Amino acid sequence: MGHGNEMEVDEKPQKGEGFRQYYITKIEELQLIVAEKSQNLRRLQAQRNELNAKVRMLREELQLLQEQGSYVGEVVKPMDKKKVLVKVHPEGKFVVDLDKNIDINDVTPNCRVALRNESYTLHKILPNKVDPLVSLMMVEKVPDSTYEMVGGLDKQIKEIKEVIELPVKHPELFDALGIAQPKGVLLYGPPGTGKTLLARAVAHHTECTFIRVSGSELVQKFIGEGSRMVRELFVMAREHAPSIIFMDEIDSIGSSRIESGSGGDSEVQRTMLELLNQLDGFEATKNIKVRNYIMLQTLTYKCLTV
Repeated sequence: MGHGNEMEVDEKPQKGEGFRQYYITKIEELQLIVAEKSQNLRRLQAQRNELNAKVRMLREELQLLQEQGSYVGEVVKPMDKKKVLVKVHPEGKFVVDLDKNIDINDVTPNCRVALRNESYTLHKILPNKVDPLVSLMMVEKVPDSTYEMVGGLDKQIKEIKEVIELPVKHPELFDALGIAQPKGVLLYGPPGTGKTLLARAVAHHTECTFIRVSGSELVQKFIGEGSRMVRELFVMAREHAPSIIFMDEIDSIGSSRIESGSGGDSEVQRTMLELLNQLDGFEATKNIKVRNYIMLQTLTYKCLTV
């Protein structure tokens, strides 16, 4: 009898330990399920927030599409902290208010802006309008040519470094001396003498934006198109300054001036005058260097040699 009672007493703790281990296992399983459900909940909340953001963006776009179109104007000058003088074609010039999300420091002369249809409030700053043909003139990859690849032009390379490379790398020297930076150089000579290779070497060593344009591309059929392309070319060069504009075959628009001629000759002259105005106009072009070259040794348009 005594031994039987001892066995019953020993079995009770074993049963209690088994129940305890069972519940611990179940609790751990439930904790894993809760952690998994919590992770799924956080993932769903993130997806919900992302979808809500897309819905808000689509609603804003829909609201903008339902609004009347804006006027496109050009800033003449800021008047004060909240007003700007804007030129709208063909209506004229207006003093307009700024929207609350527009910083007056971002509004600069000659920049394109959008005005609300009803109140003429300036509510958006637009990027500069550049012809796609002009934007394709910019070389995306920096040329890999070096001065060592150019042979027999040591004197010309030295002059190019002084005129083009030195102002780009050390503009403070010119400011300290109080002298104006050179604006460009004119290369001339027969084909195959290294003019284009020298231009590529300069772009490589100065690490500037390299814009290559042929003079024949600036000769357009319609009146004013060539001069407009020249203006947009310099606008793009200013946006990506410091930059080098390499004009190939500039003699195609550098013919001699005539008092009267056909419409095509007049258009070529207007294009050339716009180029000269950009080179030596009122606006400074410190960070833009222009390199022209012609195929012949004679230059009939004397303004280019000044």
